[in-house]
Amino acid sequence: MKTMTAFRAAIEAAPIVPVLTVNDARYAEPLAEALVKGGMTTVEVTLRTPAALDVIRIMGEAQKDLLVGAGTIISEGDVDAALKAGADFLVTPGASPLLLDALGNHDGVILPGVATTSEAMARFDEGYGVMKFFPAEAAGGANFLKSLAGPLPHMDFMPTGGITPKNAADYLALPNVIAVGGSWLATKDEMANGDWATITDKARDAVRIGRGA
Repeated sequence: MKTMTAFRAAIEAAPIVPVLTVNDARYAEPLAEALVKGGMTTVEVTLRTPAALDVIRIMGEAQKDLLVGAGTIISEGDVDAALKAGADFLVTPGASPLLLDALGNHDGVILPGVATTSEAMARFDEGYGVMKFFPAEAAGGANFLKSLAGPLPHMDFMPTGGITPKNAADYLALPNVIAVGGSWLATKDEMANGDWATITDKARDAVRIGRGA
């Protein structure tokens, strides 16, 4: 896995992270190329399809400068499989005791999912300085994170869930948000139709949103 320094440098350049659910490993290489061409530096591939692990491996091999993370990590098996596939970082939707035990055996960039103040405080005490806020919009949105910035200024978040081109800048303007995750950058139909140009265009728009925040 990559270091937190490398991760922060990548998302500083492009603070919108594509959250990808890819059904076919054949899409991995052209998808990686399209996103990098549009300025993306980091992606999260969800472990929601049988192809996901192959996609992580292929994307990482195809674009050496692209940080390819594994999302929807929910078990020790997911942790091991993602790392064997070459994932640069791990993202979880939440954190059960068994999953925390598994994550604790590994160094590198791990973003555990939190949805409450108490969860965020607990994960910070366990050594996690950057957390995934999920599901962002359903759990209180940008206003919730804004409220946390005062009492918990030492914690950083990557909100995901319900983030769109219309509200991404609201999150990125907050001092405790270092990036947002967005699933709109590459849809199922766009990948199936090989519409890589549209994905590149959306990536470029996302970079502009990130720079304007």
